Amino acid sequence: MADYIQNTNVKSAVRKLAAPIADIATFNTIVQSVINTNPFGCVSYMTAGVNHPPVEKIRETYTAKFVYQDVEAKTVGRTAESYNSIAGFNDGIAAVIANSANNTAHGGTPIHAADADNFSATLKCHDPSGELYFVNFSRQQVTISSYEDDAIRNVIEIWSDGVAALA
Repeated sequence: MADYIQNTNVKSAVRKLAAPIADIATFNTIVQSVINTNPFGCVSYMTAGVNHPPVEKIRETYTAKFVYQDVEAKTVGRTAESYNSIAGFNDGIAAVIANSANNTAHGGTPIHAADADNFSATLKCHDPSGELYFVNFSRQQVTISSYEDDAIRNVIEIWSDGVAALA
């Protein structure tokens, strides 16, 4: 049998944040700033006849966590709801809180446990060298994946150092 021979050095790197990103608004500001200002110096490209922007969001998930409490503030239930947009996340929080049938079934009042929420967005970036790589932002860390050139990691690291929430 033939062996598999490595022909590239695809890498990934993770920055664990000292503290989770405070809230969904801060998270969205960081992600949108990368898309809008392109601090990594990415370039547009064409593939299969489709023009792509230098940086594009290819995946996002927002999870809201809830705790149900009875009249004595005792926890009687928990739930998590996931959404594929910030608008869905915000609308979903209101819907869960307003769902009286579900509240009755839990035997308590839902409280949005915002500190336990999770957010994730993945950006696809096209480096001027031709490399495509991914930057995933979550509430607890930033991950760079599928890159070969360490210069890509260095540019993102320098940018991240200037963003207080990514310390």
